[in-house]
Amino acid sequence: MLTYKAMYKFLDEGVHGEVLDFPPGAISFAENLEKVRRSLASALMDMAETNLLKGEPLPLPNPQITNKTADIEEPIYLILTAAPHIQVQI
Repeated sequence: MLTYKAMYKFLDEGVHGEVLDFPPGAISFAENLEKVRRSLASALMDMAETNLLKGEPLPLPNPQITNKTADIEEPIYLILTAAPHIQVQI
């Protein structure tokens, strides 16, 4: 399990969410905090999967990172599991 840091900003139109230590930008936007948390978790999974499929390492979490304009900062967890994958090409 990797623990990254998520931040949230409350805007007039909704809530902006971002994983601060997963560049180039796992970000999301939704109408409320509950929805943006789910959406940001999905964006983080997609970004991690893309890195792995491209053979790129995952960024290391940085517990010191912060965003002074954030209304909320909290951990967001990426849990990795290994499974056999078999693909047949003809």
